[in-house]
Amino acid sequence: MRGVVYDGNDYQVIDDLTVKEPGPGEVTVRIEAAGLCHSDLSVISGTIPFPTPVVLGHEGAGVVEAVGPSVTSVKEGDHVVLSTLGNCGSCEHCDAGRPTMCRSTFGSRPQPFTWRGEPAYSFANASVFSERTVVKANQAVPIPKDVPFAAASLVGCGVLTGVGAVLQRARVPAGASVLVIGVGGIGLNVIQGAALAGASRIVAVDTNPRKAEIARQFGATDFVASTEAVRDVAKRGVDFAFECVGQVKLIRAAIDLLDWGGTCVMLGVPESTAEASFNVASMYLDKGVLGCRYGSSQPQRDVRRYVDLYRRGRLKLDELVSASYPLADMKTAVHDLEAGELAARAVLTF
Repeated sequence: MRGVVYDGNDYQVIDDLTVKEPGPGEVTVRIEAAGLCHSDLSVISGTIPFPTPVVLGHEGAGVVEAVGPSVTSVKEGDHVVLSTLGNCGSCEHCDAGRPTMCRSTFGSRPQPFTWRGEPAYSFANASVFSERTVVKANQAVPIPKDVPFAAASLVGCGVLTGVGAVLQRARVPAGASVLVIGVGGIGLNVIQGAALAGASRIVAVDTNPRKAEIARQFGATDFVASTEAVRDVAKRGVDFAFECVGQVKLIRAAIDLLDWGGTCVMLGVPESTAEASFNVASMYLDKGVLGCRYGSSQPQRDVRRYVDLYRRGRLKLDELVSASYPLADMKTAVHDLEAGELAARAVLTF
């Protein structure tokens, strides 16, 4: 079986990977398409520490090939979007509708794969850069079969995180002003989430001028090339600022650009030891800073919701696919992503 393995030194497309049979409460999914996200590259760079060898990929869609004992939520042949959570479903956080806070989703390091005779880890409980993967049944969300796999794959991370950060975490009200720093796969979904929420002004910031067109296509009312230029279009600051890059200087800029009563939401992932600072006195103007995990989403509900919005023409998914690459061209896709040649997401196809 083919897959992408990072061994601690480099990543490579290999063809001698195997995956276990599904156990109780598990399913085997044949992956049809997988989005290339910066989080996958962060494992390679060391920004996200992870044991190796690990099969990469966490944003994907495919077809259920087998179900383990006691699985009733999906069946063989179902088309599914995969989430990364694998929450327990029975703790106080799951009962309260907050599966992203389920303790069972933290620190889990399953090893369902075998490579070169040794166990290999699953990244983010998903490992969708492989022809097949085994996940908990509650990670597989059924979708209608008329939804293209390339578009569907991006719901599992970028859409859940970006749109969810606006609608579930920040709860942006109609008429609010929104700043989005970083117009990548997450930032574009924050932009269209803000548009769905009815934001009156959506200011997009990116140093790549080629991002201006797609930012406006997704709902941005303004595009500027630096945070320093934001005050030119939002003189008092903004009600909500979303940092989608993962740089502490941009987190500080997002906080500094808040209007009175404003809220900064951190979505980008800096190094695990990074620390950010802000002017304490300014925070007494009822400002706030929020962390956000996976868009504070409920994947079983929200995947269906966002796919329904897509089918009704209210959410852009096809437009998120900048280019598709066969799995063998993984390194080309990574090069194009890092070179800023992709307006949105690269999708690997199987």
